[in-house]
Amino acid sequence: MAALKYAGLEDTDSEEELPPGWEERTTKDGWVYYANHLEEKTQWEHPKSGKRKRVAGGLPYGWEQETDENGQVYFVDHINKRTTYLDPRLAFTVEDNPVKPTTRQKYDGNSTAMEILQGRDLSGKVVIITGANSGIGFETAKSLALHGAYVILACRNTSRGNDAVQRILAEWHKAKVEAMTLDLASLQSVQHFAEAFKSKNVPLHILICNAAVFGAPWCLTEDGLESTFQVNHLGHFYLVQLLEDVLRRSSPARVVVVSSESHRFTEIKDSSGKLDFSLLSPSKKEYWAMLAYNRSKLCNILFSNELNRRLSPHGVTSNSVHPGNMMYSSIHRNWWVYTLLFTLARPFTKSM
Repeated sequence: MAALKYAGLEDTDSEEELPPGWEERTTKDGWVYYANHLEEKTQWEHPKSGKRKRVAGGLPYGWEQETDENGQVYFVDHINKRTTYLDPRLAFTVEDNPVKPTTRQKYDGNSTAMEILQGRDLSGKVVIITGANSGIGFETAKSLALHGAYVILACRNTSRGNDAVQRILAEWHKAKVEAMTLDLASLQSVQHFAEAFKSKNVPLHILICNAAVFGAPWCLTEDGLESTFQVNHLGHFYLVQLLEDVLRRSSPARVVVVSSESHRFTEIKDSSGKLDFSLLSPSKKEYWAMLAYNRSKLCNILFSNELNRRLSPHGVTSNSVHPGNMMYSSIHRNWWVYTLLFTLARPFTKSM
């Protein structure tokens, strides 16, 4: 274990040595996984013993964990002035023997996308994710791509989309990822995106409607609609309609709509119980950013439920999901007050 000696620690672990071509690594949370460079795959179990391990305790004195520009975790030894990508805590691992969970207990608020997809081969699957250059969208895109899927990052900012592609390729150079321009605030852009995707003549197995704005000031899109409503709901609604035929031909397929628990705190009906269209795209005088966001998320859920009712008989399922309260991403960027609130809540919410 020369790398451990380089890190200033002798190998105190009694586990058998790894086969040629294997490497032991750790996640940010301290879980140990194994990389097979010959077959280009990873797994949680030791390739010989089948045991799972995690690191014990914190970093040794003088050590600090950092992240490089490609998102890779590395470790700095400030005492000896050196760095390494090998976690020095690997010398002090403990065996993890959890009780086999029930289906309900298997995943919780601490589960990561990589953990949920562990062991799944998504080769041949084609995925579109809107707003995939940062936050939840990026983590989803990365996890799906690292498990073999061909992932298209549908992003408003082409430059940021290409940067996200490079970050994923830096983790696995054989990942099949591509950025395409999609501005949900323009129905013409949505149409152009759908046409460009169809010209590729590939199936579509998963469409994840993730992009959203939050706390944005009132403004109208080029289509004359309030921007929060159009970006969060109507743009996705139109995108699904344009790609419905591809989804049907690709069945089994699915649509995932990222909504929010905040859909509960609003209403889109008038006093007589009928849909009030003026609430969906309100005037500047009637606009409140938080209510606009809540209404768009309620529309997401109603749309997803109806979409599933109509398309599930044709092999296309639709689900809406709540990703977690006040997850710290770039969604709060529109107002410093929201940024402050998200920052204060960050230690108590699910991390990206």
